Amino acid sequence: MWEPLPKPLALTSTDIPLDLTRNSEFYTRHKDDPWDATPMTPPYAEDEESEYFPNPFYPVTSETYGAYAITCVSIVIFLVGVTGNIAIMCIVCHNYYMRSISNSLLANLAVWDFAVLLLCLPLVVFHELTKTWVLGQFTCRVIPYIEVASLGVTTFTLCALCIDRFRAATNVQMYYEMIENCTSTTAKLAVIWIGALLLALPELLIRQLVSENGGSPESPPPERCLIRISTSLPDKLYVLGLTYNSARLWWCFGCYFCLPTLFTIGSSLVTARKIRRAEQACVRGNKKQIRLESQMNCTVVALAIVYGACVVPENICNMVSAYMAAGVPESTMALLHLLSQLLLFLRAAVTPILLLCLCRPFGRAFLDSRSSATTSDDNEHECTTELELSPFSTIRREMSNYTAAGSHC
Repeated sequence: MWEPLPKPLALTSTDIPLDLTRNSEFYTRHKDDPWDATPMTPPYAEDEESEYFPNPFYPVTSETYGAYAITCVSIVIFLVGVTGNIAIMCIVCHNYYMRSISNSLLANLAVWDFAVLLLCLPLVVFHELTKTWVLGQFTCRVIPYIEVASLGVTTFTLCALCIDRFRAATNVQMYYEMIENCTSTTAKLAVIWIGALLLALPELLIRQLVSENGGSPESPPPERCLIRISTSLPDKLYVLGLTYNSARLWWCFGCYFCLPTLFTIGSSLVTARKIRRAEQACVRGNKKQIRLESQMNCTVVALAIVYGACVVPENICNMVSAYMAAGVPESTMALLHLLSQLLLFLRAAVTPILLLCLCRPFGRAFLDSRSSATTSDDNEHECTTELELSPFSTIRREMSNYTAAGSHC
Protein backbone atom coordinates (compact mmCIF):
# COMPACT_ATOMS: atom_id res chain seq x y z
CA MET A 1 0.00 0.00 0.00
CA TRP A 2 1.33 3.38 -0.78
CA GLU A 3 0.84 6.38 1.50
CA PRO A 4 -0.23 9.82 0.26
CA LEU A 5 2.39 12.53 0.24
CA PRO A 6 2.08 15.14 3.01
CA LYS A 7 0.43 18.40 2.12
CA PRO A 8 2.60 21.42 1.52
CA LEU A 9 3.14 23.60 4.57
CA ALA A 10 1.64 26.61 2.86
CA LEU A 11 -1.61 24.76 2.44
CA THR A 12 -1.83 23.51 5.99
CA SER A 13 -4.39 25.22 8.16
CA THR A 14 -3.43 26.54 11.55
CA ASP A 15 -5.66 27.51 14.41
CA ILE A 16 -3.48 30.43 15.41
CA PRO A 17 -2.63 33.03 12.73
CA LEU A 18 0.93 33.83 12.00
CA ASP A 19 2.18 36.48 14.47
CA LEU A 20 5.18 38.43 13.27
CA THR A 21 5.31 40.74 16.29
CA ARG A 22 7.15 38.13 18.26
CA ASN A 23 10.08 38.33 15.93
CA SER A 24 11.99 41.62 16.18
CA GLU A 25 13.43 41.10 12.72
CA PHE A 26 10.03 41.52 11.05
CA TYR A 27 8.38 44.09 13.37
CA THR A 28 9.40 47.48 14.73
CA ARG A 29 7.33 48.84 17.60
CA HIS A 30 5.82 52.32 17.01
CA LYS A 31 6.78 54.90 19.57
CA ASP A 32 4.26 57.53 20.73
CA ASP A 33 5.90 60.69 19.52
CA PRO A 34 3.29 63.37 18.69
CA TRP A 35 5.85 65.50 16.84
CA ASP A 36 7.12 62.59 14.65
CA ALA A 37 4.67 63.47 11.89
CA THR A 38 1.98 66.04 11.31
CA PRO A 39 -1.08 64.71 13.12
CA MET A 40 -4.64 65.17 11.94
CA THR A 41 -5.49 66.97 15.20
CA PRO A 42 -3.27 69.04 17.52
CA PRO A 43 -1.40 66.85 19.98
CA TYR A 44 -2.77 66.74 23.50
CA ALA A 45 -5.83 68.75 22.54
CA GLU A 46 -7.48 68.17 25.89
CA ASP A 47 -4.59 69.80 27.72
CA GLU A 48 -4.66 72.85 25.44
CA GLU A 49 -8.38 73.42 25.84
CA SER A 50 -8.04 73.65 29.59
CA GLU A 51 -5.65 76.58 29.27
CA TYR A 52 -8.25 78.91 27.72
CA PHE A 53 -10.57 81.05 29.81
CA PRO A 54 -14.20 79.91 29.95
CA ASN A 55 -16.69 81.66 27.70
CA PRO A 56 -19.35 83.31 29.90
CA PHE A 57 -21.73 83.77 26.97
CA TYR A 58 -21.75 80.21 25.62
CA PRO A 59 -23.36 77.81 26.24
CA VAL A 60 -26.45 79.76 27.25
CA THR A 61 -27.32 79.19 30.89
CA SER A 62 -29.03 81.10 33.68
CA GLU A 63 -25.77 82.98 34.33
CA THR A 64 -25.42 84.13 30.73
CA TYR A 65 -28.03 86.87 31.08
CA GLY A 66 -26.21 88.26 34.11
CA ALA A 67 -22.97 88.27 32.12
CA TYR A 68 -24.64 90.25 29.33
CA ALA A 69 -26.09 92.73 31.84
CA ILE A 70 -22.74 93.27 33.56
CA THR A 71 -21.01 93.76 30.21
CA CYS A 72 -23.54 96.30 28.92
CA VAL A 73 -23.58 98.33 32.15
CA SER A 74 -19.79 98.35 32.30
CA ILE A 75 -19.45 99.51 28.71
CA VAL A 76 -21.85 102.42 29.31
CA ILE A 77 -20.04 103.44 32.51
CA PHE A 78 -16.66 103.21 30.79
CA LEU A 79 -17.61 105.27 27.75
CA VAL A 80 -19.47 107.97 29.68
CA GLY A 81 -16.82 108.21 32.40
CA VAL A 82 -13.82 108.34 30.09
CA THR A 83 -15.44 110.93 27.81
CA GLY A 84 -16.64 113.13 30.66
CA ASN A 85 -13.37 113.12 32.61
CA ILE A 86 -11.34 113.87 29.48
CA ALA A 87 -13.69 116.80 28.79
CA ILE A 88 -13.17 118.22 32.30
CA MET A 89 -9.40 117.92 32.03
CA CYS A 90 -9.32 119.59 28.61
CA ILE A 91 -11.60 122.44 29.70
CA VAL A 92 -9.42 123.33 32.69
CA CYS A 93 -6.12 122.92 30.85
CA HIS A 94 -7.02 124.77 27.65
CA ASN A 95 -9.06 127.66 29.13
CA TYR A 96 -7.09 130.34 30.93
CA TYR A 97 -10.07 131.65 32.88
CA MET A 98 -10.77 128.18 34.34
CA ARG A 99 -7.34 127.66 35.89
CA SER A 100 -8.29 128.41 39.48
CA ILE A 101 -7.51 126.34 42.56
CA SER A 102 -11.10 125.04 42.72
CA ASN A 103 -11.13 124.00 39.09
CA SER A 104 -7.66 122.50 39.47
CA LEU A 105 -9.01 120.32 42.29
CA LEU A 106 -11.86 119.20 40.05
CA ALA A 107 -9.46 118.45 37.21
CA ASN A 108 -7.29 116.48 39.63
CA LEU A 109 -10.33 114.43 40.61
CA ALA A 110 -11.08 113.86 36.92
CA VAL A 111 -7.54 112.57 36.35
CA TRP A 112 -7.88 110.03 39.14
CA ASP A 113 -11.37 108.93 38.06
CA PHE A 114 -10.10 108.47 34.52
CA ALA A 115 -7.26 106.27 35.79
CA VAL A 116 -9.64 104.17 37.91
CA LEU A 117 -11.99 103.57 34.98
CA LEU A 118 -9.16 102.78 32.60
CA LEU A 119 -7.18 100.45 34.87
CA CYS A 120 -9.65 98.84 37.26
CA LEU A 121 -12.99 98.54 35.48
CA PRO A 122 -11.89 96.17 32.66
CA LEU A 123 -10.03 93.88 35.07
CA VAL A 124 -12.92 93.73 37.56
CA VAL A 125 -15.42 92.90 34.81
CA PHE A 126 -13.10 90.27 33.35
CA HIS A 127 -12.80 88.59 36.74
CA GLU A 128 -16.53 88.67 37.26
CA LEU A 129 -17.15 86.99 33.91
CA THR A 130 -14.36 84.40 33.94
CA LYS A 131 -13.65 84.07 37.70
CA THR A 132 -9.96 84.53 36.87
CA TRP A 133 -7.62 87.37 37.81
CA VAL A 134 -5.36 88.60 35.04
CA LEU A 135 -1.74 88.65 36.31
CA GLY A 136 -2.87 86.70 39.36
CA GLN A 137 -1.65 87.91 42.75
CA PHE A 138 -0.52 91.29 41.39
CA THR A 139 -3.97 92.45 40.29
CA CYS A 140 -5.56 90.87 43.38
CA ARG A 141 -3.60 93.31 45.53
CA VAL A 142 -3.30 96.36 43.27
CA ILE A 143 -6.96 96.69 42.25
CA PRO A 144 -8.30 97.03 45.85
CA TYR A 145 -5.42 99.37 46.61
CA ILE A 146 -6.35 101.70 43.74
CA GLU A 147 -10.02 101.59 44.72
CA VAL A 148 -9.32 102.58 48.34
CA ALA A 149 -6.88 105.27 47.18
CA SER A 150 -9.65 106.60 44.95
CA LEU A 151 -11.86 106.99 48.02
CA GLY A 152 -9.08 108.95 49.69
CA VAL A 153 -8.53 111.24 46.72
CA THR A 154 -12.25 112.01 46.50
CA THR A 155 -12.51 112.59 50.25
CA PHE A 156 -9.60 115.02 50.43
CA THR A 157 -10.68 116.79 47.23
CA LEU A 158 -14.17 117.45 48.59
CA CYS A 159 -12.73 118.75 51.86
CA ALA A 160 -10.29 121.00 49.99
CA LEU A 161 -13.11 122.35 47.82
CA CYS A 162 -15.19 123.16 50.90
CA ILE A 163 -12.28 124.97 52.55
CA ASP A 164 -11.61 126.89 49.35
CA ARG A 165 -15.23 127.99 49.00
CA PHE A 166 -15.50 128.99 52.66
CA ARG A 167 -12.28 130.97 52.35
CA ALA A 168 -13.68 132.76 49.32
CA ALA A 169 -16.94 133.58 51.11
CA THR A 170 -15.21 134.80 54.27
CA ASN A 171 -12.65 137.19 52.76
CA VAL A 172 -13.63 137.60 49.16
CA GLN A 173 -11.47 140.54 48.11
CA MET A 174 -8.25 139.10 49.52
CA TYR A 175 -9.05 135.68 48.06
CA TYR A 176 -9.64 136.81 44.50
CA GLU A 177 -6.74 139.26 44.42
CA MET A 178 -4.13 136.83 45.76
CA ILE A 179 -1.69 135.12 43.45
CA GLU A 180 -2.19 131.39 42.88
CA ASN A 181 0.88 130.26 41.01
CA CYS A 182 1.53 126.85 39.59
CA THR A 183 3.80 125.82 42.46
CA SER A 184 1.16 126.49 45.10
CA THR A 185 -1.50 124.58 43.18
CA THR A 186 0.83 121.65 42.52
CA ALA A 187 1.76 121.45 46.21
CA LYS A 188 -1.90 121.22 47.24
CA LEU A 189 -2.62 118.52 44.70
CA ALA A 190 0.51 116.60 45.74
CA VAL A 191 -0.65 116.57 49.37
CA ILE A 192 -3.94 115.01 48.28
CA TRP A 193 -2.31 112.33 46.16
CA ILE A 194 0.44 111.42 48.61
CA GLY A 195 -1.94 111.32 51.56
CA ALA A 196 -4.44 109.08 49.75
CA LEU A 197 -1.76 106.71 48.45
CA LEU A 198 -0.05 106.37 51.82
CA LEU A 199 -3.26 105.72 53.75
CA ALA A 200 -4.23 102.97 51.31
CA LEU A 201 -0.88 101.14 51.50
CA PRO A 202 -2.02 98.58 54.13
CA GLU A 203 -4.47 97.21 51.55
CA LEU A 204 -1.50 95.59 49.84
CA LEU A 205 -0.79 93.52 52.96
CA ILE A 206 -4.20 91.97 53.59
CA ARG A 207 -5.06 90.56 50.15
CA GLN A 208 -4.37 87.02 49.01
CA LEU A 209 -5.43 85.09 45.91
CA VAL A 210 -7.14 81.75 46.57
CA SER A 211 -8.15 79.09 44.03
CA GLU A 212 -11.36 77.24 44.79
CA ASN A 213 -12.38 73.70 43.99
CA GLY A 214 -15.63 72.76 42.31
CA GLY A 215 -15.08 74.12 38.82
CA SER A 216 -15.56 72.04 35.72
CA PRO A 217 -12.52 69.96 34.69
CA GLU A 218 -12.39 71.69 31.28
CA SER A 219 -11.89 75.15 32.83
CA PRO A 220 -9.41 76.50 35.39
CA PRO A 221 -10.59 76.65 39.01
CA PRO A 222 -12.33 79.87 40.12
CA GLU A 223 -10.11 82.43 41.83
CA ARG A 224 -11.11 84.73 44.67
CA CYS A 225 -9.27 87.66 46.20
CA LEU A 226 -9.80 87.32 49.95
CA ILE A 227 -8.85 89.48 52.91
CA ARG A 228 -6.22 87.18 54.33
CA ILE A 229 -2.80 88.11 55.66
CA SER A 230 0.05 86.00 54.38
CA THR A 231 2.19 84.34 57.04
CA SER A 232 5.26 84.79 54.84
CA LEU A 233 5.36 88.55 55.53
CA PRO A 234 7.99 90.00 57.86
CA ASP A 235 6.97 90.37 61.48
CA LYS A 236 6.51 94.14 61.37
CA LEU A 237 4.41 94.03 58.22
CA TYR A 238 2.39 91.12 59.57
CA VAL A 239 1.57 93.04 62.76
CA LEU A 240 0.71 96.13 60.69
CA GLY A 241 -1.62 94.04 58.54
CA LEU A 242 -3.35 92.59 61.60
CA THR A 243 -3.79 96.02 63.14
CA TYR A 244 -5.18 97.50 59.95
CA ASN A 245 -7.50 94.56 59.35
CA SER A 246 -8.98 94.85 62.85
CA ALA A 247 -9.64 98.59 62.41
CA ARG A 248 -10.41 98.58 58.69
CA LEU A 249 -14.21 98.55 59.04
CA TRP A 250 -14.56 101.67 61.17
CA TRP A 251 -11.56 103.37 59.57
CA CYS A 252 -13.17 103.21 56.12
CA PHE A 253 -16.57 104.17 57.51
CA GLY A 254 -15.25 107.19 59.40
CA CYS A 255 -12.57 108.48 57.04
CA TYR A 256 -14.07 107.67 53.64
CA PHE A 257 -17.78 108.13 54.37
CA CYS A 258 -18.56 110.27 57.43
CA LEU A 259 -15.73 112.77 56.98
CA PRO A 260 -16.43 113.86 53.38
CA THR A 261 -20.23 113.82 53.60
CA LEU A 262 -20.67 115.54 56.96
CA PHE A 263 -17.80 117.99 56.48
CA THR A 264 -18.95 118.95 52.98
CA ILE A 265 -22.60 119.44 53.90
CA GLY A 266 -21.78 121.38 57.08
CA SER A 267 -19.22 123.69 55.52
CA SER A 268 -21.41 124.26 52.46
CA LEU A 269 -24.27 125.39 54.68
CA VAL A 270 -21.97 127.87 56.43
CA THR A 271 -20.64 129.08 53.07
CA ALA A 272 -24.18 129.57 51.73
CA ARG A 273 -25.03 131.67 54.78
CA LYS A 274 -21.94 133.81 54.19
CA ILE A 275 -22.94 134.31 50.57
CA ARG A 276 -26.47 135.39 51.54
CA ARG A 277 -25.14 137.85 54.10
CA ALA A 278 -22.74 139.34 51.58
CA GLU A 279 -25.56 139.65 49.06
CA GLN A 280 -27.86 141.37 51.54
CA ALA A 281 -25.09 143.74 52.57
CA CYS A 282 -24.56 144.65 48.90
CA VAL A 283 -20.93 143.60 49.09
CA ARG A 284 -21.19 141.99 45.69
CA GLY A 285 -22.54 144.14 42.95
CA ASN A 286 -22.80 141.64 40.14
CA LYS A 287 -25.78 139.31 40.59
CA LYS A 288 -24.58 136.97 37.85
CA GLN A 289 -21.32 136.37 39.67
CA ILE A 290 -23.18 135.70 42.91
CA ARG A 291 -25.36 133.16 41.13
CA LEU A 292 -22.33 131.43 39.65
CA GLU A 293 -20.67 131.21 43.05
CA SER A 294 -23.84 129.75 44.56
CA GLN A 295 -23.90 127.17 41.76
CA MET A 296 -20.39 126.12 42.69
CA ASN A 297 -21.42 125.68 46.31
CA CYS A 298 -24.44 123.59 45.29
CA THR A 299 -22.28 121.53 42.94
CA VAL A 300 -19.93 120.60 45.77
CA VAL A 301 -22.91 119.46 47.87
CA ALA A 302 -24.23 117.39 44.95
CA LEU A 303 -20.82 115.74 44.52
CA ALA A 304 -20.75 114.86 48.22
CA ILE A 305 -24.27 113.37 48.10
CA VAL A 306 -23.47 111.24 45.04
CA TYR A 307 -20.23 110.10 46.62
CA GLY A 308 -21.94 109.15 49.88
CA ALA A 309 -24.69 107.22 48.07
CA CYS A 310 -22.14 105.24 46.05
CA VAL A 311 -20.00 104.40 49.09
CA VAL A 312 -22.89 103.09 51.23
CA PRO A 313 -22.89 99.55 49.68
CA GLU A 314 -19.15 99.25 50.32
CA ASN A 315 -19.64 99.99 54.02
CA ILE A 316 -22.61 97.63 54.22
CA CYS A 317 -20.51 94.89 52.63
CA ASN A 318 -17.73 95.45 55.18
CA MET A 319 -20.17 95.33 58.11
CA VAL A 320 -21.88 92.17 56.86
CA SER A 321 -18.51 90.50 56.34
CA ALA A 322 -17.41 91.40 59.85
CA TYR A 323 -20.54 90.59 61.86
CA MET A 324 -22.95 88.45 59.78
CA ALA A 325 -20.74 86.50 57.38
CA ALA A 326 -21.85 83.10 58.78
CA GLY A 327 -25.55 83.72 58.17
CA VAL A 328 -25.31 85.28 54.69
CA PRO A 329 -24.97 83.08 51.58
CA GLU A 330 -21.73 83.37 49.68
CA SER A 331 -23.57 84.32 46.48
CA THR A 332 -25.21 87.26 48.27
CA MET A 333 -21.86 88.50 49.53
CA ALA A 334 -20.37 88.25 46.04
CA LEU A 335 -23.31 90.19 44.57
CA LEU A 336 -23.02 92.90 47.23
CA HIS A 337 -19.29 93.22 46.61
CA LEU A 338 -19.85 93.51 42.85
CA LEU A 339 -22.52 96.17 43.41
CA SER A 340 -20.17 98.22 45.58
CA GLN A 341 -17.46 98.09 42.91
CA LEU A 342 -19.83 99.05 40.09
CA LEU A 343 -21.15 101.98 42.15
CA LEU A 344 -17.57 103.13 42.71
CA PHE A 345 -17.05 103.21 38.94
CA LEU A 346 -20.47 104.83 38.47
CA ARG A 347 -19.46 107.66 40.78
CA ALA A 348 -16.34 108.23 38.68
CA ALA A 349 -18.55 108.47 35.57
CA VAL A 350 -21.30 110.63 37.08
CA THR A 351 -18.99 113.26 38.60
CA PRO A 352 -18.02 114.97 35.29
CA ILE A 353 -21.64 114.84 34.13
CA LEU A 354 -22.71 116.71 37.26
CA LEU A 355 -20.04 119.35 36.68
CA LEU A 356 -21.10 119.87 33.07
CA CYS A 357 -24.80 120.07 33.97
CA LEU A 358 -24.82 121.97 37.28
CA CYS A 359 -21.86 124.29 36.75
CA ARG A 360 -22.65 126.71 33.96
CA PRO A 361 -19.05 127.75 33.08
CA PHE A 362 -18.07 124.11 32.56
CA GLY A 363 -21.14 123.45 30.44
CA ARG A 364 -20.65 126.61 28.41
CA ALA A 365 -16.97 125.84 27.81
CA PHE A 366 -17.84 122.30 26.76
CA LEU A 367 -20.45 123.49 24.27
CA ASP A 368 -18.14 126.18 22.92
CA SER A 369 -15.39 123.63 22.39
CA ARG A 370 -17.74 121.56 20.25
CA SER A 371 -18.95 124.50 18.23
CA SER A 372 -17.15 124.86 14.92
CA ALA A 373 -18.46 128.32 14.15
CA THR A 374 -16.16 131.30 14.80
CA THR A 375 -17.41 133.95 17.20
CA SER A 376 -16.87 137.66 17.13
CA ASP A 377 -14.96 139.66 19.73
CA ASP A 378 -18.17 140.72 21.50
CA ASN A 379 -19.38 137.15 21.87
CA GLU A 380 -15.94 136.04 23.05
CA HIS A 381 -15.92 138.80 25.68
CA GLU A 382 -19.40 137.74 26.84
CA CYS A 383 -18.29 134.13 27.18
CA THR A 384 -15.17 135.24 29.07
CA THR A 385 -17.30 137.24 31.49
CA GLU A 386 -19.37 134.17 32.30
CA LEU A 387 -16.25 132.10 32.91
CA GLU A 388 -14.92 134.69 35.36
CA LEU A 389 -16.27 134.55 38.91
CA SER A 390 -14.94 137.52 40.83
CA PRO A 391 -16.90 139.06 43.71
CA PHE A 392 -16.49 142.64 42.48
CA SER A 393 -17.07 143.97 39.02
CA THR A 394 -13.99 146.18 39.51
CA ILE A 395 -11.71 143.15 39.55
CA ARG A 396 -11.95 142.82 35.78
CA ARG A 397 -11.11 146.50 35.36
CA GLU A 398 -8.07 146.07 37.59
CA MET A 399 -6.59 143.11 35.73
CA SER A 400 -3.51 145.15 34.91
CA ASN A 401 -2.81 145.76 38.63
CA TYR A 402 -3.30 142.20 39.88
CA THR A 403 -2.23 138.78 38.72
CA ALA A 404 -5.34 136.80 37.93
CA ALA A 405 -5.91 133.81 40.13
CA GLY A 406 -8.17 132.33 37.51
CA SER A 407 -11.90 131.91 37.55
CA HIS A 408 -14.05 129.65 39.63
CA CYS A 409 -16.90 127.53 38.50
